[in-house]
Amino acid sequence: MNIRVVALGHRMPAWVAAGWSEYARRLPHDFALNLVELKPEPRDRGKPVARLLAAEALRIGAACKGARVVALDERGQAWTTRALADRLARWRDDGEGVAFVIGSADGLAETVRRDATAVVALSALTLPHGLVRVIVAEQLYRAATLLSGHPYHRE
Repeated sequence: MNIRVVALGHRMPAWVAAGWSEYARRLPHDFALNLVELKPEPRDRGKPVARLLAAEALRIGAACKGARVVALDERGQAWTTRALADRLARWRDDGEGVAFVIGSADGLAETVRRDATAVVALSALTLPHGLVRVIVAEQLYRAATLLSGHPYHRE
C-alpha cells in the first residue's frame, strides 16, 4: 500500500527527521511511506489568507493525485488507532493509496477539506507541524502492527 504524507513546510529540526525515519523504518514492507514536502506560500506579500490557501491547495491536489485524501484539521473527526487500522485495511484491500495532508500555518483551504475522503483531528490542541509528521508516522506504524496481528494494549 502506498501512503503519502503531504506536508506544507520544510527545513524541519533534526528531531523531526529522526522521529519520522524511525517510524518509517519500522513499517512493514507492504506499507510504503513517503513524505512529500511542499513549500508554503510566502506570508510576507500582504495576500489574503484565502488566496494563500488556494495556491497551496493546487499544489496539495497535485501531490495527492491518485490517492484518497485524509485532511488533518483540528475541527475534524477523532479517530482511534483501531479505526485508522480498519480504514487502512479497507483501502489496502481496495488497492487504493492514501495521502495524509498537513496544512500550513493557516491550515488547509476549504476545498481541500471538502474534497477529502476524511477530515481527521489528531488532537484538539494546536500541534507543531513537525510533531504532526512524527505522530502520523507513529500512528501508521501502530495501525500496521495491529493489521499484522500484534496485540494492542487497549484491547
